[in-house]
Amino acid sequence: MKETPVARALQAATVSLIAALGCVALFLPPWLDDTFASPLRAAVTGAGLGVTLLLHWIFLGVAARRQGRSVPAWVGLSVMLFPVGSALALMLLGRLAEARAGLAGGLVSPAARSRA
Repeated sequence: MKETPVARALQAATVSLIAALGCVALFLPPWLDDTFASPLRAAVTGAGLGVTLLLHWIFLGVAARRQGRSVPAWVGLSVMLFPVGSALALMLLGRLAEARAGLAGGLVSPAARSRA
C-alpha cells in the first residue's frame, strides 16, 4: 500500500491493536498470577489496555472518515466484535483503500488496468 493518509491511519490502528492484544495477553492464565502479583502492574496493564483500545478505535475512525465511509458503522463493528471485528475492519478498510487507489489486483478488472 502506498504511503497515503489512509494507510498511515490504518498502520497506527494496527500498531495500537497489537499493543492492546499484548495487554490482553497479560490477563491470560499463563501470566495472570504475575500480572496480579503487583497491584501497580495490574493497574498499568489495565490502563494500557484502555488507552490502546481507545487509540485503535480513534485511528480506525480516522481511516474510515478519510475514505468517506461511515465512522460509526466501522467503529461499531470493531467494538462489538473485538478482537476479530477489529482485525476484520482493518483488513477490509485496507483492501478498500487499495481498490480505490487501483492497486488491488483482484478487485480491478484487467480491462480497467490496461486503460490506466
